[in-house]
This record gives sequence, structure tokens and C-alpha cells, in this order.
Amino acid sequence: MATKVKSRAKTKSKALKAFTTAAETIVNPELKKWIEQGGKVMGYFCCYAPEEVITAAGMVPFRVRATGSTGTDLSDAYLSSINCPFCRHAFNMGLRGDYDFLEAVVWLNNCDHVRRIYDNWRRKVGTPLAHMMSLPKLTTDKQVAWWREELAILKDTLEKHLGITITDAKLRQAIKTHNETRRLLRQLYELRKKDNPPITGAETLAVVVTSTAMPRGEFNQMLKELLHELKDAEGIKDYKSRLMLVSSIFDNPKDVKVMEDMGGLVVTDSMCFGSRMFWADVDEKAKDPLEAIARYYLQVKPSCPRIFLGFPQRSKFVQDMIKEFKVDGVVGLRMVFCDLWAGELYMLEKDLQTWSIPVLHMDREYLMGGTIGQVRTRVQAFVESIEKARR
Repeated sequence: MATKVKSRAKTKSKALKAFTTAAETIVNPELKKWIEQGGKVMGYFCCYAPEEVITAAGMVPFRVRATGSTGTDLSDAYLSSINCPFCRHAFNMGLRGDYDFLEAVVWLNNCDHVRRIYDNWRRKVGTPLAHMMSLPKLTTDKQVAWWREELAILKDTLEKHLGITITDAKLRQAIKTHNETRRLLRQLYELRKKDNPPITGAETLAVVVTSTAMPRGEFNQMLKELLHELKDAEGIKDYKSRLMLVSSIFDNPKDVKVMEDMGGLVVTDSMCFGSRMFWADVDEKAKDPLEAIARYYLQVKPSCPRIFLGFPQRSKFVQDMIKEFKVDGVVGLRMVFCDLWAGELYMLEKDLQTWSIPVLHMDREYLMGGTIGQVRTRVQAFVESIEKARR
């Protein structure tokens, strides 16, 4: 029988409670206030979406999640049972009207599963603006120029739709605001390098998720408050192993808590709701802000399996994280039916074996409720195997 490790958070933080609450809802209190005051929100489906352009247009960029989904009864009429479960749950919520607060949504041609949401969404959901961007698969300067053109098209589309002008000054200010978010999140991760980190992996994921669903000014202020509260907080000591998560969409802090209840403390990650979002900054001094944004997303930020020929760099990124955060074991999480991540985790596991790093590879549904018992058992066994090898 799986043995739980009792909750070990020592910090009574008002900011952390706010982040945890916000991550459990689609429309958090700060976003709701923004909407009630007449502010507009633009949804996006991938961390390659140019948040800076959305912010420069005066809207809040909102990373679409399927938090609170209870099924796929409506979307199953349009998407098959072997489509990505996240896509099915997100589209189902769109058909239910849960995203009616969005003024616009932007997609990228990440994969065929996401592409099919766009095809159906623009016909069946009724969001005022639905826009598709063509994300390159390579990262040379030619592709940067291509991506800059896509950013310019999005900029022109938003200007026409909203009746505004997105100036270079607005783009530069948006870059500064988002870079501040990135720097603050990296500061939060720095605290997790300690032998006794003051924050759990579940709590950290709640913070990161909230960063994708709240006006950035308010988020940055809340995160500054949290960092101040954690500065002298008592660290977590009663854990058995330091774990790293490697995954695509993984946005439920409660699922991380299940793993941490088994004795593993998640101290870092390589996830698109995690470090790959903010491990580098956009060049604030570049002459052309659109080109700087394009270069950041294609050449600067850590890539995902969607980008061709990038595996050696991604593998090194994981290896560097393992060293910096003193990781004992890696948990790879693949969404079922995701071919990109099937290949990625297979190759990564081979590399991890050469580094003698224990790895647990799990396939998962978007909603893990029905398999939580299996997750507990497998993570507990993984943590115990790490402990045994240490003796």
C-alpha cells in the first residue's frame, strides 16, 4: 500500500494561497476583475504564441487550459477517441461556452491534434477572432524571418480587429513586462536549488500556471510578494528524493502533489508549463522589437519536440538542470496519443541511461483522476528504488 508523506509546507503565505486558488479555476479573481472593467482577453494554445504582441495590443494573454473539465461528450462528435485528450477536453469546454470571455484565440500549427481544434472552433464556438499562425520547424535565420512575418500578420490582424495601432513603443514595453515575469520566475526556481527548498513542486506549478492567466502587472507584483515571503522561510526537509518532471502540457498542481505525497520533491522541470517558458529573455535593446520576439521564440528559448534537429540541445538542457538542481531521478510524462513526445522521451531515456540517472516514463491522460492509484504506486516504487540504489 502506498505510504503518503505528510504535507511539509512551512510557509503561511497569502500570495501562495492566491496562486493556488487561481490555478484551480479558469477565470481567476484578477482576470475576472479585468474582464468586468472592460478589458479584453486573448487565448492561445502553446508557449510559442507571442504573448508580447497580445499584451502590446492591450489584451491579457490567456493560455487555454481545460481546468474543471468533466468530460468530452460534446467534442467527441468532432474529434475521435484517439485524438489528444487535452484537445478534446479544451474543445469540449469551448463548445460548452466556458471560454466565451475570450475576445480572440490564436493557434499555431503545433501538431495535427491542435490544428483540428482550430478547424472546428472557428465554425462552432463563435469567438470573435480565431487566428492561425504558421510556426516553422527549423530555427535558422530564414525561419526567424518567416516567423517575424507571421508576427507582423498577427499584429495587423489585431490592429484591424480592435481598431488600434500597435507601436514599437508598445511592443518594447510588453517585452520588458514579460521579461520581468521571466526573471521573477527564474528567481523562484533558484530557491529550489537549496537542499531544503522553501516551496514544493505543486506550489511552484500553481504559480507558473497563474502567470499564463492573469494581467502581468498584477502577477509580477504577487510574485514579488511571494519571493519576499519565501526568502527566510523554513525549508522542506522531510523528502526522500529530488525529482525533475519532463512533459508537454501538465497544468494540474494536484497531480504533482500526488507524486510529492509519495516522498519525491519536484525541484525542477522541462515543461511547457514550466522552465521552457521563461529560461531566457527577449532582447530588450534590439532595433526591431518584432524581430527580437521572433528570434526569442525560435532560437533563444528552450525548444520542444515540435522543433526539428533540436533534441541534442533539449537533452543538454535536461542534463544541465539535473546538475544545477541536484536531481536524483527524472519523471517523463507523455500525453497518450502524442507521437512527438513518444519519440522525445524514448531518446531522452537513452541519454539518461548513459548519465546513470534513474528515469520513470509514464503515459497519462489529461485528467489523471482515474489513474491516480497507479501513479501513486509507480512513483512510490520509483522513489524507493532511488533510495535503495543510494544505500
